[in-house]
Amino acid sequence: MSVNLIFKIAAVGILVSVLSQVLKQSGREETAFLTGLAGLLVVLFWILPYINQLFESVKNLFSL
Repeated sequence: MSVNLIFKIAAVGILVSVLSQVLKQSGREETAFLTGLAGLLVVLFWILPYINQLFESVKNLFSL
């Protein structure tokens, strides 16, 4: 895993947090929730290949 990915995840977290606070202050709680959910899905799609690689290496480890 590269450090670049960690910085991307942190940037998305900060951006989603700021947008969520702005939307909550303007009375749009539903949109703030959907913004947080969208940020979570973006990050999950970024780390999905690493999770798959982890499962493959665990599978290979126990198949010995």
